[in-house]
Amino acid sequence: MLEPFIHGFILALGLILPLGVQNIFVFNQGALQPRFIKALPVVITASLCDTLLILVSVLGVSLLILGSFWIKTILVGGGFIFLIYMGWTTWNSKPSNERAEIAKKFSLKKQVLFAASVSLLNPHAIMDTMGVIGPGSLRYEGEEKVIFVFSCMVVSWSWFLGLALIGRMSGKLDKSGNFMFVLNKISALVMWGAAVYLGLSLINH
Repeated sequence: MLEPFIHGFILALGLILPLGVQNIFVFNQGALQPRFIKALPVVITASLCDTLLILVSVLGVSLLILGSFWIKTILVGGGFIFLIYMGWTTWNSKPSNERAEIAKKFSLKKQVLFAASVSLLNPHAIMDTMGVIGPGSLRYEGEEKVIFVFSCMVVSWSWFLGLALIGRMSGKLDKSGNFMFVLNKISALVMWGAAVYLGLSLINH
């Protein structure tokens, strides 16, 4: 029973490690929110979205989604718009010591919406998950498949929680706001880069 757990752990970790929009947003919220508990909606939303993608990939629904031209087009188009908007918002945000002001800017509803959008409107991440986790689960049946899926979910939940905690510590150490200022600029560039990638994939589709 240890093999499917280790297999799922390694696959999920390999997919979630690279710097991406989802990781950056979770880290930023951990750093910007006045209290760690305020960043939990982002952590929970990102984790739930990853859990959904894992289940969909293992259950084989991914083949139906990725096989539809219109679903892929809507997915990519929606992702492009969200990334451009989020990049613009992040680029123009100014780190402030006034945590209440930041909390107001990123309300609970906006946190959940943004976290869900960077998780579910990112075709590249979706195809990675469905192209790796789904096929990886095919070698297992019954209880072993459940363990494989559980392992993948453990990685997602642990990763996002840890990422927000590291962001929280970085935010507390960054009294001047210079670190967050630079991070916001880098974050925006990553988001716009991802949007360009999606736009090109839509044009060349």
